[in-house]
Amino acid sequence: MKLIRDFVTEYLRTLALSDILMNQIVLAVDEICANLIIHANHENPEKHITLTIHKLKGQVKFEITDEGVAFERSNYKEPNIEEHIRIGKKGGVGIALVNRIMDKVEFSTKGNKNICLLYKKIV
Repeated sequence: MKLIRDFVTEYLRTLALSDILMNQIVLAVDEICANLIIHANHENPEKHITLTIHKLKGQVKFEITDEGVAFERSNYKEPNIEEHIRIGKKGGVGIALVNRIMDKVEFSTKGNKNICLLYKKIV
């Protein structure tokens, strides 16, 4: 995961973003990658994820692909983050956090590839 965080951080440094925005974006990308490694690919060292960063007009697009079990967004129920904090529950809020940080989050599958696209405006 350090390799992913360093890659994203180095790329974002070239865009002169605030430290807060940069850290939020790194956190969101890190969370998606961790979920893919742990949940979709069951921490199988034989499987890989690919992260590509695209600079678009006024925004950055992160494309993360894997060949694991697809995330079914239709089965996803947004957790009550305040309740998680109140009871001290660990985990289960990653996608909700990513949804709050990024401007657009898309999941799709093409053939045996799952694709997660994350968009963030950087005007």
